[in-house]
Amino acid sequence: MKRIVLFLVTNLAVMLLLSVVLNVLGLNRFLAAEGIDYQMLLGFALVVGFGGSFFSLLISKPVAKWSTGAHVIDGSEGSTEYWLVNSVHRLADSAGIGRPEVAIFEGAPNAFATGAFKNDALVAVSTELLQSMSREEVEAVLGHEVAHVANGDMVTLTLIQGVVNTFVVFLARVVGYFVDKAIFKTERGVGPGFYVTVIVCEIVFGVLASIIVAWFSRQREFRADAGSAQLLGSPRPMVNALAKLGGLEPGELPKSMAASGISDKPGFMALFSSHPPIEERIAALQSRSAGAQ
Repeated sequence: MKRIVLFLVTNLAVMLLLSVVLNVLGLNRFLAAEGIDYQMLLGFALVVGFGGSFFSLLISKPVAKWSTGAHVIDGSEGSTEYWLVNSVHRLADSAGIGRPEVAIFEGAPNAFATGAFKNDALVAVSTELLQSMSREEVEAVLGHEVAHVANGDMVTLTLIQGVVNTFVVFLARVVGYFVDKAIFKTERGVGPGFYVTVIVCEIVFGVLASIIVAWFSRQREFRADAGSAQLLGSPRPMVNALAKLGGLEPGELPKSMAASGISDKPGFMALFSSHPPIEERIAALQSRSAGAQ
């Protein structure tokens, strides 16, 4: 229920903000003069902007399993699997969420959490992460992923993505109408200038929007690190896990799953990276530890 309310409030807030921007800039009069129903355009942008994001969220678990080759375990497969499932369930109980499915996938050190609902999530770790870390370090990574679920990060990131997508779709078309009428002098309907401008603007605005989404993704990593420290009662295990990850080549997840992992390869530009540098994450945890003393 809370997520439905959050979704509705976010949609209303976006519509209100775009309406205010249109009125302040006088673009509503320009669009009306050209016979364009900007309210219908707003509705179209919301459906396109949020629709794709929420559909992706709803199918995130099966897509994650398929794209990474992760197979769900129940603990009966062996001692390691038994410990892994029990650890995730214990951390989930401590975090006050439903027990997630637990999965293992082949590959270099990495882990991720995904799912549309806080009480029906998936936590997965790679085989090499299990092999390269101590159980305490693995538990810290599991705490990090459980914290993502408890914080509702998957839903919040979807909302952020939906908001920026809505702005991209809407503003690209507003600029397209303006360029088509003012520069290409199209008198009736829309001409090629509109379509070309929309494509260019969606690319440019999409790049700018990805910076916003990446910034939020980096902030949630700090929160999940802190969540792991809280669940384990000390930041030391997470610091050790991050230090070890810093000396390992992080496993590369499919592009659609990259923001969900515990670690990521450094991006071409820091602004577009979904994860903060390991050194900054360790410093934040150490600062938290010092502040608690």
